[in-house]
Amino acid sequence: MSSRPDDMLPDRDEQAALWCIDLAEGELSHHEQMRFDEWIADAENAVAFEEAARVWNNADISSDMPELIHLRGAALESYRRANQKRWRRPPGRMLWLGGVAAMLLLMLTSTLLLRDPTQIYRTGVSERQVALLDDGSKLSLDADTEVEVRLHKDRRELTLLRGRAKFDVAKDPLRPFTVTAGGKIVVATGTSFSVELLRRQVRVLLYEGHVAVLHDDKGLARPQQIDDRSRVIAADLALTPGRGLVAARDSGEPGSLIAADPERSLSWEAGQLSFEDEPLLTAAERMNRYSNEKIVLADGVVARVRVTGIFSAGDTDAFVEGVTALQPVRADRKAGQITLRRQ
Repeated sequence: MSSRPDDMLPDRDEQAALWCIDLAEGELSHHEQMRFDEWIADAENAVAFEEAARVWNNADISSDMPELIHLRGAALESYRRANQKRWRRPPGRMLWLGGVAAMLLLMLTSTLLLRDPTQIYRTGVSERQVALLDDGSKLSLDADTEVEVRLHKDRRELTLLRGRAKFDVAKDPLRPFTVTAGGKIVVATGTSFSVELLRRQVRVLLYEGHVAVLHDDKGLARPQQIDDRSRVIAADLALTPGRGLVAARDSGEPGSLIAADPERSLSWEAGQLSFEDEPLLTAAERMNRYSNEKIVLADGVVARVRVTGIFSAGDTDAFVEGVTALQPVRADRKAGQITLRRQ
């Protein structure tokens, strides 16, 4: 940066940003290096430069992104033009500096926006997926499932948007691992559990380790309560490996505790759906994740019919045949839909 009268100098942050551009252009001359060394010897200047360089380097990391190539090139070109013309301008406010700073601010802001740490994992109907996260945790997605993942330095935040997923969490006590779904927040550090979103319920099954379950009450998290043998206690005191929590979505009402046989409850990972005295409402919802031909229930009475059995994921015909053979239910078919009704 060439020397300028004091009333024409940019502020500290702008100076730091302009030094970043100068250094990005190539090696400094001997005179420029001396001025840079003198400028950065000031502790406050050094802090400003470190922050500007951090953001500038983030742009380098993403330099293969077309949006950043364009923005960074535009900032450098704007600086070159301003550098050529600045001494032709009359003294006073340095209009060129505003343009350069604005372009640089746009580029750095866009860098932060484009480097959103959010990753989306999703599966379609009848698809399953296993993903290894950057922290070493494993994510298993059931069919028709979507999980949003944000990994930060001090925390790991995941959101189950629909479907069902199993989480094998890499141990890291300094980075809590949370899964938010249907108004519930499951907190773990190193453990194995699954979370499922159904139309009316959230289900948390614990396979290994320990989790805390919180209810998100308008931004205020409090322990999820559970009815356990005629007493109400915090869910994390009752949840042990091989047990699960069933709670109403977006409700602070106490949930219930269920037994969770690991082999049966995880049969979906092997392409089978296992039901043990399951309401037809939830059994049909799970079957629908694997077929474009959807099962529809005619009324609440049919929804409460109980289902027991093991079915191949996607074999809707076998499921409907089994239900109608064992229960007072009949099936009406039309294009893309099977409606189950009382006989």
